[in-house]
Amino acid sequence: MADARSMTGAGGFLGNRSDIAIAVAVVSVVVMLVIPIPTVLLDALMAMNLVLALLILLIVLYTKKATDFSSFPTVLLVSTVFGLALNVSSTRLILTQGAAFDGRMIRAFSSFVVGSGGTEGLVVGFVIFIVIIAVQAVVITKGATRIAEVAARFTLDAMQGKQLAIEAEYNSGAITEEESIVRKNDLQREVDFYGAMDGSSKFISGNVKVGILITAVNILGGIIIGAVLHGEAVSAAVGTYISFSIGDGLLSQFPALLVSTATGIIVTRSVSEGTFGEDVTKEFSRDARIYGIGAGVLLLFSALPRFPWYVLIPMAALMGLLAFRLSRKRKQDFAEAVKRSADAAKPKEEAAEMSPWVPLDPLSLELGYGLIPLVDRDKGAELLERVQRIRRESALDLGLVIPRIRIIDNMRLEPSEYCLKIKGVEVGRGKIRMGYYLCINPGGVKDELAGEKTRDPAFGLPALWVSSDKRDEAERAGYTVVDPPSIIATHLTEIIKHHAAEILGRQETQGILDALKKDYPAVVEEAQRHLSLGEIQKVIQNLLKEQVSIRNVTAILEALADYGPVTREIQFLTEKARQALARQLCLQYADDARVLRVLTIEPSLEQKIIDSKVETASGAMSALDPSTQSGWIKALSRVVAAVQEHGWLPIVLCSEAARFLVKSSTSRELPDLVVLSVPEIVNEVTVEAVGEIKIENAV
Repeated sequence: MADARSMTGAGGFLGNRSDIAIAVAVVSVVVMLVIPIPTVLLDALMAMNLVLALLILLIVLYTKKATDFSSFPTVLLVSTVFGLALNVSSTRLILTQGAAFDGRMIRAFSSFVVGSGGTEGLVVGFVIFIVIIAVQAVVITKGATRIAEVAARFTLDAMQGKQLAIEAEYNSGAITEEESIVRKNDLQREVDFYGAMDGSSKFISGNVKVGILITAVNILGGIIIGAVLHGEAVSAAVGTYISFSIGDGLLSQFPALLVSTATGIIVTRSVSEGTFGEDVTKEFSRDARIYGIGAGVLLLFSALPRFPWYVLIPMAALMGLLAFRLSRKRKQDFAEAVKRSADAAKPKEEAAEMSPWVPLDPLSLELGYGLIPLVDRDKGAELLERVQRIRRESALDLGLVIPRIRIIDNMRLEPSEYCLKIKGVEVGRGKIRMGYYLCINPGGVKDELAGEKTRDPAFGLPALWVSSDKRDEAERAGYTVVDPPSIIATHLTEIIKHHAAEILGRQETQGILDALKKDYPAVVEEAQRHLSLGEIQKVIQNLLKEQVSIRNVTAILEALADYGPVTREIQFLTEKARQALARQLCLQYADDARVLRVLTIEPSLEQKIIDSKVETASGAMSALDPSTQSGWIKALSRVVAAVQEHGWLPIVLCSEAARFLVKSSTSRELPDLVVLSVPEIVNEVTVEAVGEIKIENAV
């Protein structure tokens, strides 16, 4: 532990020291533009600038992804300013010292290019300098700048599509949430990097222009100072200052040339999967035929008169040898691949054994191939965004976090068909006409449109398929117009609402309890002390079957903890959990004025329903005789229809003992009927009876 602490402390100390050193270095570079420095220090800094440029180029060559060198734009700025500061300092020393200037680095570069001296050496050196400047300015710098601009624009344009692709992989279960976050962060860094490179590339072009200006100032200013102020001969001043200016210009532009080359390399490797050397080796060794053809061309040239056969024939031999070795290696790789495929195809006792359990997707959406554009990331993948939104809305409305919905293509479906499954079992199906809109008649349409008649897959309402050019006309006529992604999204939402209880299993219930235990450990522990995980699950499932939100799971568990010691009857515990959510239930069905319009049951009929209670293996249920059951459903249906004509939600209010029996006796014919008990009504809500259910009303 002591060693770990000391290492951590040392790392932090070194980290702080490096931050301070870099800050001092950057400030010193800026100060160098104003304060003169001695020639010895100038030589050291020029050598350091040359090494820094070389290191930048090597780092770029060995970097696999451009974003791995995320500090490159900032390093580019600092190195450019550093080079310009050295150029200014050298200019000051050359102009002030003249022929007495003793900068070893500049003199070495000058003598290397100009030679021993003389007019011819000066002219040749000046021409070489101009050529290097032209290559850097016209070819490398201009090309790197243009590529950086295009890369930044295209990276930004592709950002939305890449984000949708990540969402699609996350929704399909191909990646986890953590992996999706990492990929999104990498994508954001990539966009930021190329955006910064778009601006940083201007540093290189500016550096070239300033270098040319400084060289011109050195030559003209040096000649004037040498001839006028120092009294030197014009020819001597020209030889001295042109020589020094060429050496200084080359010494400043050579590191800039390395850095601009590194800039061009890093912005042109956006699709690379390895280092520059790995990519070149892989791509240049892909086909041996090109080297064989190249060797033949070189042999042909060597046979022509006046061509250097002594150079071309050895080169042709080397290329032929390379072609032979690459061809042999390719054959060996192919033989090994065939052998591996054969070995993999051999039956293996252990590999042939299937797993004893084949997992099913909790919730899946299967699409015919004609509906693939709805989830195609190149075409917007609008459905994927809708699916993600449905999961969030279901978590807020029902309190149940829906597992990731797996979207797959199914060639067994018709091209325009889709299928919804829960744990591998179909729960919904529909057809979509791509390029058309579904027009649903909400009841107030007077002028009907011409179109292909169909039914809304989510609610079964009569509808029409109309082409996109008739969309505005349908909306003006009063139709509810729905596009294909919305059709599937609405159907999926309704499936989740009506089958939420099937989605909630014991593992999901345990996950809810584990998450709640972090903040409410006492509630969870007391509820689990009296009830098993399966009993808690069944109570929550009963709530979800009637579309009661379980977001307030704390109140549900507190009710179970209160009544769990008394009984373990699921229906009784469900009623007590509902009563704990009384305010939520009342406000869910009341209008804006907090008025709850309900239907009541004739007391004698309600008593018959209570007396018909029978206990079964799955719990208590109503068992009215067939004639009474038929009359009860007819009476209820008539009153419900009358209430719906007024635009009200049909709600039945009865006693606590009858509530579950009323719901179970109507679940088949009227599955969406809301049934409340008297204890579930809170004082803040005004109850208004709008009808009474009597069996004789159906006669």
